[in-house]
Amino acid sequence: MSQATINLQMDTNLKNEIERIFNEMGLNITTAFTMFAKKVASEKRMPFEINSVDSFYEKANMNILKSRINDMDLKRNTREHELIEV
Repeated sequence: MSQATINLQMDTNLKNEIERIFNEMGLNITTAFTMFAKKVASEKRMPFEINSVDSFYEKANMNILKSRINDMDLKRNTREHELIEV
């Protein structure tokens, strides 16, 4: 089996932290990333859940909020509403 080299860049503190953790597991970074790659290849997906950004911060919602704030600043389309307790 031929070997390929992959160069990754990451924060030095993060690299040191994962290197320490992998060493405690009896692994080195190369072995750990190879395990990760094999899992991705066999499952054809990320082997863990990736949390999405809260939909509140999606661009469309931010545009609506900015528009409403602008309306309030210009004293347009303002009306009182009942407070909804969560």
